Amino acid sequence: MKLISVVSGCFNEEGNVRELYCRVRAVFDALGTYRWELIFADNASRDGTLAVLRQLAAEDRRVKVIVNWRNFGHIRSPYHALLQARGDAVIAIASDLQDPPELITEFLTEWEKGVPVVLGVKKSSREPRPMYVVRTVYYRLLRRLADVETVPHATGFGLYDRSFIDLLRTLDDPYPYLRGLIGELGLGFTTVPYDQPKRGSGITKSNFYTLYDLAMVGITSHSKVPLRLATLAGFGLSLLSFLTALAYLVAKLVFWYRYPAGVAPILIGMFVAFSVQLFFLGLLGEYIAVIHTRVMKRPLVVERERINFEETQGAAPDRASVIVSRGAPNR
Repeated sequence: MKLISVVSGCFNEEGNVRELYCRVRAVFDALGTYRWELIFADNASRDGTLAVLRQLAAEDRRVKVIVNWRNFGHIRSPYHALLQARGDAVIAIASDLQDPPELITEFLTEWEKGVPVVLGVKKSSREPRPMYVVRTVYYRLLRRLADVETVPHATGFGLYDRSFIDLLRTLDDPYPYLRGLIGELGLGFTTVPYDQPKRGSGITKSNFYTLYDLAMVGITSHSKVPLRLATLAGFGLSLLSFLTALAYLVAKLVFWYRYPAGVAPILIGMFVAFSVQLFFLGLLGEYIAVIHTRVMKRPLVVERERINFEETQGAAPDRASVIVSRGAPNR
């Protein structure tokens, strides 16, 4: 029987992780044709999430837990857990229940047809309408800017064949944009549409900074267009400034006493030029930050504990292990 690994990152999801486990178990019990494991990556939760995960792991050895020493963020921790999965296929799913576990059946059906990547794509969402509109605008922008094909409203929820995960392990990217890597690596994929429900309980952990961070990672990792736009904008503004200066010079020479140049146009022009420069300096800084993150070669996470993994049997519960993204999974 093929092994399916279900991976879920969690941070302060005390009220959701048990229901997620029950719904995942119900799906595989109904299928009856797969072995499965459910890997939770706890990102140093401050509530009772870890206690619930310990209880689940004690009740069912198919539940495995990776506990981080601190919160390593919404990209690094789930990605690290993804690389530790050992299944023939790996399913990434959010622990807030906004990714319906019942779609696993459809994912597996498409995967059995030979499709290496199956993505869940939101066709509607119960989130606030303005936020959904902002996401739609961003995805359209990314699709126009990116050098590779991207899938709008794909959050990463989906199934990934072992061949795709093995490719990820060869990459030296500690802060990847997974949805862009699907197009970058060129493996075939298909999509499964779904209506995104509200989160089960608790509050969302995605604030403006995390959403902005993810958006910039997507653009800077898979597009050079903004840098080219900065060059073209600089050239265009220089030309416009030259023509404006020439027009003012001609006007002053022709209407010497009746056409005072004034201070206001000069100040407005300076503010416009400085604003554009500042914007593109910030954009350039985003690209430099991505390079800086990659050259430091820090580990994805530092683990505090593993539960129900073979290598932790008999080990001290609080031992620390450092695992980098290019490392093979511990089996």
